[in-house]
Amino acid sequence: MKSYCIKTDNEKIIEYLLNKISNLDFSDIYYCRKSFRIYENVIMHYKENNITKFENIVSDLIMNTILEFYQEKILKRIININYFYFDEFEKNSIYENCMEFFEQEKNEVKETLFLEVKNYLQENRSVVLDGIVNFRIKEYVKQLDNIVDMAVNKYIIEKEYKEFINLLKIYVNSTESKTEILHLIYFNGESILLDKEKNLVQLENTINNVTYLSDITFSSNDIALNALLSLLPKKIELHIVDKEDEFINTLKLIFEGRIYICTDCNICRTYRLLQYSKKI
Repeated sequence: MKSYCIKTDNEKIIEYLLNKISNLDFSDIYYCRKSFRIYENVIMHYKENNITKFENIVSDLIMNTILEFYQEKILKRIININYFYFDEFEKNSIYENCMEFFEQEKNEVKETLFLEVKNYLQENRSVVLDGIVNFRIKEYVKQLDNIVDMAVNKYIIEKEYKEFINLLKIYVNSTESKTEILHLIYFNGESILLDKEKNLVQLENTINNVTYLSDITFSSNDIALNALLSLLPKKIELHIVDKEDEFINTLKLIFEGRIYICTDCNICRTYRLLQYSKKI
């Protein structure tokens, strides 16, 4: 027979453990709840021969308990210690980013936690949950630490992007327009600008006067954005041949009410046919 005792003073965790154990699809496990001086205890006994499976079940149970009741606290503790200079709103945004990265890394993180718990159970029959969380799952905590770092980097990049957009919006809204309308054709991730007469605007002519961008190398989208900021048309017709992406969303944020989306005019149809012919 093999037995484990899981100790905690958290009533919600006790209820969670008992509920999970009662729904296990594994026979010959006997369990009970016992109260001792400090902790409430969930005790599990197994009398048959498949000890490895029993150990895996208990390891999985403890792993999921940690994920359910401790992971949020660990992440927020890391954020508060390492990034104490952010305000509460910023910390909450960083935590939301952590959840996104955790979903991406979930399988690897859970495997690490599972193995650390299982290694602990190889030598211990009594598990104080607070103790194992604070002292025995260091690799798992390191992975959470990395997730927090990635979440902070994402937050900073997004914040800088929003500040950049806001500065450009202020410029656009406070500067006189120099032309009535420009057509921007978005085709295979590249930008083509036409004037009101549907003549091609030579983007390469603006490369020597790039005012609003700071990259060393420029794509057609970079140069098109610079041209739009230089000419500041009162109306920008976006002819989206395939699909919208981050660049189109950026234009919408900067130019707001000046943007008009078109997907089925002569210009759209012409470039859609061109796109189709290239695929043949």
